[in-house]
Amino acid sequence: MDILNLFNDIQAADPEFADRISPRRAAIKNITSFGSKVAVAALPFAFGTLFKKAYGQTATSSVNDVLNFALTAELVEATFYNTAVARATAGTLAIPTNDLNAIKLIQADENNHVTFLRSVLTSANESAANKARSTAAIPAGTFSTSYDFSGAAKGVPGAGPFGAVFTNYDIFLAVSQAFEDTGVRAYKGQAGFLKGNQVVLTAALNIHSVEARHAAYIRRLRATRAGAPANFRSWVTGDGTTASGITVTAAATAATNPIYANEATTAQAGAELSGIAGAKAATEAFDEILSTNDTLAILTNFVK
Repeated sequence: MDILNLFNDIQAADPEFADRISPRRAAIKNITSFGSKVAVAALPFAFGTLFKKAYGQTATSSVNDVLNFALTAELVEATFYNTAVARATAGTLAIPTNDLNAIKLIQADENNHVTFLRSVLTSANESAANKARSTAAIPAGTFSTSYDFSGAAKGVPGAGPFGAVFTNYDIFLAVSQAFEDTGVRAYKGQAGFLKGNQVVLTAALNIHSVEARHAAYIRRLRATRAGAPANFRSWVTGDGTTASGITVTAAATAATNPIYANEATTAQAGAELSGIAGAKAATEAFDEILSTNDTLAILTNFVK
């Protein structure tokens, strides 16, 4: 997150921002030294504290709904990576060292997103369902009351199409890709609801860009694995053959295909683009959105 630019955007959108957070005006004036005084991991929380004091009393219910929706998705991802790193540390999930270091960075990002969103929402506005969800790693041999990362949240625990998610690295990467690709499209789908609140919109778009980088990196890791799908790419393509690449089993493909709905679209804003460089390139040039309901339908496989 570019904190300096974000504060500038806030000030431009709301000239009274500095007054809203008084007596924290000094924090704004001295923000250039902020990075040297506060650990990077603490920035989301520190900014969230300023944010909620300035706007916590005036956020509309629709904005809170979007923030709770985002928090649900981030809680899923944070718990997923926390569990994977714990299993890798315990030696039950074999992740190459270099890959694990990168995954730990993604883990930190997702946990920071949770901290940020919770600090902005405050306890008063966080949904009861989200309050009940922990991000603690799920111990091996146990089942969470909130999540089932096998994809069987509505069925027999651990019996979903990704049953080996925390013992088989390739399946772990497939589920990781599913979550990251979902996050990119889900955040894009919420942008229209936030256009009246530039502060929240800016924060959401910052998270969106981070999720996009996660998705590309996880896809790159998958592409380096033996048995990777043919012509697998670091971005979504809607050519009908490698749109998802979640091909560990037929059931897994069926469960995750909704993530890539409408990605074969070749026209944008009424302009047909396939004649420029072909249909495949046209589908790759734009990500389509996922609606709130579509996203929740995908997550229902993993969230109880």
